[in-house]
Amino acid sequence: MTIPVLLAVLGAALLHATWNALVRIGASRVGAMVVLSVVQGGVGFLIALTRPFPSGEVWLWLLSSGLIHTAYKVFLTFAYEHGDLSRVYPLARGTAPLVVLVVGSAVLGESLAAAEVAGIVTLGGGILMLARGVWTSGESLKLLPFALGSALATAGYTVVDGLGARILGDATAFVGWMFLLDGIGLTLFMLVVRGSAAIPRGWRAWGTGGVAALASYGSYWVAVWAMTLAPIALVAALRETSILFAVLIGWLIFRERMTPGKAASVGLIVAGVVLTRL
Repeated sequence: MTIPVLLAVLGAALLHATWNALVRIGASRVGAMVVLSVVQGGVGFLIALTRPFPSGEVWLWLLSSGLIHTAYKVFLTFAYEHGDLSRVYPLARGTAPLVVLVVGSAVLGESLAAAEVAGIVTLGGGILMLARGVWTSGESLKLLPFALGSALATAGYTVVDGLGARILGDATAFVGWMFLLDGIGLTLFMLVVRGSAAIPRGWRAWGTGGVAALASYGSYWVAVWAMTLAPIALVAALRETSILFAVLIGWLIFRERMTPGKAASVGLIVAGVVLTRL
């Protein structure tokens, strides 16, 4: 990985933590995510129209990606309805690499290196510590299944998007069409579940959601672009530095409680991600 790509991925990690923080602002997490998805879909469609139309094979990857991204946003939205940024985000992001490694070993029969085994143990310990903190801190236990569901979706779209963009050979077009499909899917789902209340009425919600959408779009475009130039596993690992950014934002800006136990568990999660990618 070259230095420019490295810096771009780190910048994308900061943008990812930022848009998650923006979704946490305001009374309606659902409304913020709907606005984000609608704006992403519109921007993605306009950008995709400037690129050659994808072939039939690529649409299977795009449809799969759109569905997985929709599931990811649904789980993440409901997790933020029940928990803090500094609790939900590390659980959601940190569990994804663990899922990829365990599934790859147990289902696909892939052998694990010593560093990967150490990473699994470290990651698992950090995740268990952070999850245990939900009980000891009196937070809502409902955040856990949603955060872990988001992690499963993250693991899925990381692989699908990286391979799909390579097959298409155009990260810009792939991300554009994917966000259009995701925006349609997420909006329809929230309308069915929450009705018209899912659509915010105030200009402030649309402004905040629009900024979050641009940050999210830019973050993911950089990630998929980087996956076409560098190993997918390495890009995925570097993106998890967003965990540190999110925890700092939650602590310093949202004034979320930062206990020694939470700090230690987040440190273990980040260390585990690094170890699995050595």
